Amino acid sequence: MSGSTASRPILPALHTFVTGLGQDLEAVVAGLSLRYSSGAVEGHNNKIKMLKRQTFGRANFDLLRKRALLAARGRS
Repeated sequence: MSGSTASRPILPALHTFVTGLGQDLEAVVAGLSLRYSSGAVEGHNNKIKMLKRQTFGRANFDLLRKRALLAARGRS
């Protein structure tokens, strides 16, 4: 094992992450400073994706639609 920490696999990923933040700095600042959030929409998307994974290969679109509508009402 060499004495350099540059060979660790975490550093390239960290470098890529920081570079991406720098490229989207305006969006990052807006996301952290504005009071508006898309969290509720993202939560619904996540719930629908979970329901879709659960019914994969076992149910048709009609059942998925019914489960998604019930989940939106808080009855899942």
